[in-house]
Formats: sequence, structure tokens, C-alpha cells
Amino acid sequence: MDILNLSKFNILSIDENEFDFLIQVMANSLPLTCPHCGCAANLYKHDSREQICMDLPIHGKRVELLIKRQRYRCRDCNRTFWEHLHHTIDEKRNCTKRLLCYIEKQSLKRTFVSISEEVGLHEKTIRNIFRDYIKRLKETFRFETPNWLGIDEIHMIKPRCVLTNIAERTLLDILPNRNKESVAGYLSRLPNRGQIQYVTMDMWQPYKDAVRSVLPKALIIVDKFHVVRMANQALETIRKQHREGLSPKERRGLMNDRFILLKRHNELTEMDKITLDLWTNNHPSLSIAYNLKESFFDIWNSGSRQKAYLEYCDWKAKIPDELLMAFEPLTKAMDNWEEEIFSYFDHPVTNAYTESMNCLIRLINRLGRGYSFEALRAEILFTDGPEKKRKPKNQRRIDTCVLEENFPKIKMPPCETEEPILLGVDISALIERLEKGVS
Repeated sequence: MDILNLSKFNILSIDENEFDFLIQVMANSLPLTCPHCGCAANLYKHDSREQICMDLPIHGKRVELLIKRQRYRCRDCNRTFWEHLHHTIDEKRNCTKRLLCYIEKQSLKRTFVSISEEVGLHEKTIRNIFRDYIKRLKETFRFETPNWLGIDEIHMIKPRCVLTNIAERTLLDILPNRNKESVAGYLSRLPNRGQIQYVTMDMWQPYKDAVRSVLPKALIIVDKFHVVRMANQALETIRKQHREGLSPKERRGLMNDRFILLKRHNELTEMDKITLDLWTNNHPSLSIAYNLKESFFDIWNSGSRQKAYLEYCDWKAKIPDELLMAFEPLTKAMDNWEEEIFSYFDHPVTNAYTESMNCLIRLINRLGRGYSFEALRAEILFTDGPEKKRKPKNQRRIDTCVLEENFPKIKMPPCETEEPILLGVDISALIERLEKGVS
């Protein structure tokens, strides 16, 4: 019985032990022409050698192919050559092509060490196969350029830039860092980058500089959550300053109740309101800071940009001198990023889906027990399943072809088929995959 199912080889012998199969094979077809001169039917056997090549595991055991490889000489040009096995064997990795394909797919899901132990190739070889595979995918795997681009970062060993399609709620890419050169390089390589109309980001100057240099016509909008959370940070600064003059018991209470101070007033329970009144009555400046935080959040409910700007100016004028230092990072950011921050009121879209994607990336990183950055990026971007696609524009015409088959008298335009357009990694599909326990 042919347990290999390799049509180009004949099995000569099979040896088996506890961990491996050693299968001796030889090619079952002779070369037709000389690769040097092209002459046919004027070849003779000159020499032979044995070559070991790894194949797909069988019954949980590694498979070594001991290939009896023939050497030929051409009588016309008098040159020699080894019979070609490129139809089955990958000469670079010394394994069968089907094993190479298997390793490529598995390298997106498993550790290199586990694959190495299963197939019998060195861990370094598995790593090199993975890198070649990812390099090939990078050249062919291109998502559609969005109209609304989201830029954020995630910290994995160091900060990495995350890019998303906000309108389609998909992930586009994860960059190895978040400096201007990397972001500008990615944006400049995007096809049809001129169709990007809006870019939502946080207040990180290299992002702004990169977008301005590559996408001068795109409107930059600062994500409001990065702005309003600075009001919470100012309130936290004031709370910590008050702790210094308290007794240990009071300090512990203020520490435990800090989440009440960070809540919006309409989210407080009755017990929360009692606790809040206790602290704000005893510490007037804390009460002022809490009210300032609440009124700053209310600005973002304004219906227009002009109204929001006037409300901000009134809010800023109400900050007492003793609290100016705590709110200075917020007011300074508002001054430096005024145009980009208030653009939100003309186009009220946030980076919420980018932030949710960051949470999923962290979860996948934990499930992978410490992926390298390259492996994590490949696991998210190139694994089959989570990518989101858009049907081609002429999908309707394909349906008319079916109609033409049923009603031949109806004249229909010729059918054309297109590949679906890749929009990025779908967040909802990625969540579903994780809920099923597939990392």
C-alpha cells in the first residue's frame, strides 16, 4: 500500500520505530531532455546518491524520505545533471512541498518549537520558513485603503502603531513602532491614499507630522476619549495632593473611593452620592475639581463646534488659581491641538473600535504565551477567517448570467468575475474566533 500518496515516487522499503518512519523511495519517471543542451533521448545513467528529505508526519510519527537520486550524462554535450525533483521537493528547505505548506499554515497558530518537534526540522528552519511566508504574504495581501483611518498604539514590549478602517471596523496593520518614519512609510505605500479623507488619532505629534507629510488634504480629528480622560487625570492629581494631609484611615478611604470621583454624576448610585458629598463637603477644592471635570465632559455634548468652543472658554476661565497646575496638561493640550480637537464636533467619530482591537491584540498575545511581534502580527492579519470582504461591484451581473441561462432569449451583457475586496481583519469575527477558544 502506498502510504505516502506521492505519485512521482515509488516506495522501495519502509522502516518504522517508536518515533519515525524511514521510507526509501526513488523517482518513477526518467528525464526527457538534457537541461543544458535540450537534446532528448540521448541520456544515460552516470551515478546515484541517497538524499534524506522530511515529509508530512504519518500516524503521529515523523517521516524521513530516503531518496535514491539518479545522476545522468548527456551524450551530446557530455555534461551531467541530477534528476529534478522540484515537482515534489523544496530543495532550499530539504522537505516536501506539502510539508512546507503545512508548516507555513501551522506557524501562524503554533510555536516554532512544537512544529519542529512534530515534523523533524530544526527550529531555525521553521522560523526561516515562517519569515519567507510572511514576506510573501506582505507582497500579495493588501487591504483596501479606507476613507476614515484610525491610528492608535498598543504597548507590547514597546509601543506599536495600530491602524484601522473605522468605517468598516477592521484592522489594517500593526507597525513595529510608532515613529514618524514608520507611519509615513506605511501611508505612502497605500494604494489610492488620496481617498483617505479623515484620520482619527490621539495627541501624538509624530502621527500628526506623518499624516501632514503624506496626506496633506486629510482632516485630522483627535479622539475625544484621549482628551476627556485628561480631566480625570487632573482630578486624580488633586485627590493625591489631598491625601498627603490626611490621617492613615482617611487616606485609605479616599483611595478606595477614588473610582466614585471618576464616575460621571448620572452614573452614581445613591450610596456613591452620599460618599461623594462626604468628601466634597470636607474638601472644597476637591468639590471644585469634580465639578470642573463634570462640566468639561458636558462640553462634548454640544451640538456645534462654535458652541463647544465658547463653552470651553467659559470652563477654562472658571479654573481657580490653586488648581491651575493640576489642569495645566489638559489646557495646554487643548491649546496645542485646538483645530484637531474641535474638528470632532464637525465629524463626531471616535477611535473606539481601534481601542477595542487593542484589547483583542493583548488577549491574543496572552493566549500565544509570548509571541514575537512578527508572529503576533501574522497571527492576527494573515490567519484565514477573520478578514472582512466586500463583494465586487459587478456581483449583480453574475446573478444576471444565471437568469440568462434560464431564459436564453433575454440578451444580457457578458459576465465578469472579480475577486472580493479585502477590507481588513473584522473585529467581530476575531471576537467570535477567540470565544471559540481558537488563538
